[in-house]
Amino acid sequence: MSVVSKIQTVLDNAERLNPILNSFLSIERESALMRANELDSVESTAPLHGVAVAVKDNICTQGTRTSCGSRILGNYAAHYDATAISRLRSAGALIVGKTNMDEFAMGSSNETSAFGTVKNPWDTGRVPGGSSGGSAAAVASGVVDVSLGSETGGSVRQPASLCGVYGLKPTYGRISRYGLVAFASSLDNIGVFGRTPTDIANVLGVISGRDPLDSTSADVPVPDYSAALDTSVKGMRIGVPRALFGEGLDPEVRASVGSAIEEYAAMGAEIVDVELPHAKYGIAVYYIIATAEASSNLARFDGVRYGFRAEDARELRQMYFRTREEGFGAEVKRRIMLGTYVLSSGYYDAYYSKAQKVRALVKRDYVNAFTQCDVIATPTSPSVAFRLGERSDDPLAMYLSDIYTVSANLAGIPAISIPCGLSTERLPIGLQFIGNAWSEPVLLNLAQKFEAAHPDKEKPPVHVDLT
Repeated sequence: MSVVSKIQTVLDNAERLNPILNSFLSIERESALMRANELDSVESTAPLHGVAVAVKDNICTQGTRTSCGSRILGNYAAHYDATAISRLRSAGALIVGKTNMDEFAMGSSNETSAFGTVKNPWDTGRVPGGSSGGSAAAVASGVVDVSLGSETGGSVRQPASLCGVYGLKPTYGRISRYGLVAFASSLDNIGVFGRTPTDIANVLGVISGRDPLDSTSADVPVPDYSAALDTSVKGMRIGVPRALFGEGLDPEVRASVGSAIEEYAAMGAEIVDVELPHAKYGIAVYYIIATAEASSNLARFDGVRYGFRAEDARELRQMYFRTREEGFGAEVKRRIMLGTYVLSSGYYDAYYSKAQKVRALVKRDYVNAFTQCDVIATPTSPSVAFRLGERSDDPLAMYLSDIYTVSANLAGIPAISIPCGLSTERLPIGLQFIGNAWSEPVLLNLAQKFEAAHPDKEKPPVHVDLT
């Protein structure tokens, strides 16, 4: 099949399903078909030749919309490609659209977007997870094989779990953040969704590596992730923090994750008990550090240089105030206010400074745990996808959706969500593996072993039928 024919099908499916799922904020038909024609005109051995990729709308793509799901940016078009995007293009991939997201990546349900909520392909009355819900839904519905999202505290893994796809958060510094609109700079990562671990491995190998445009990107060799998928798990030590499988965890999630861990034991892995004593403070620490950094990063959105500007403001200070009041949504305002508070005189030491100390303890817990095991297994989310609006008026309940994911971001280590079963309501459940720094090959191999053992997975009701 020609690249043009393939991309035409992808675009048609995206446009057909978008009124149902609202997973795309823009579908780049003209530019994608133009690029497909170019690829058809040459012979290529590029690793991602003709692969269609959907991209979260907080990752810059030159000449196309980058709104971050916010009115304050609206129809802003980036003037350059993020490093991850330029590397995808050089490898032969095509960007077919920008996906919907929680505003400025702040949310766990994709309900804070200024452009409407994304629906879960498994049940359109439920959330897809957030903040990368649009990217997860685009893969789960079969529109694309792979998509990019971003992670600050679980925003790839949690929607991957709720939508029944694979989602990888890499080690901090593995993928350049140049061109990723900042939420919390010390926590942010670009992550990858895929229908299979192979999809993720192929993309990760292309977009990883040192970038002179990002001083936080690591100068660490990029392995052949695809080659690692054939490694045996026999003798691998899987650590299980039993204390995290207690109160607040849905019984069906506990049973499904436990069953999946036993499958690895049957493959020859050794199951060992580990402790993460400071994990219980993860949510509190995360929301202090993340909101503090967000307060600083979002100060640049003021109506002066780009994006939305309030009309009829009589003087500069009023223009600043009204632009941010009208341009930001409620969740973004809440987090800016929290961040400003914890950084303020008199509260910095009580909150922000203490949170950074506990963050160091969280990281030390993982260092200690990895002396006893190779990876750590937990649920990805404490529940299956919840109903639209169910937690909108309860921010704390919403924040607890990320209780199993935030600590990997605090520690800067990689983690992956693997679809490991369905609830009695036919909703996906995710198993999370957390690894030591630079252990993405190990995580992808574990995912591949589960994929190979379950080749005939059930598809969601809203799904592209390619048969």
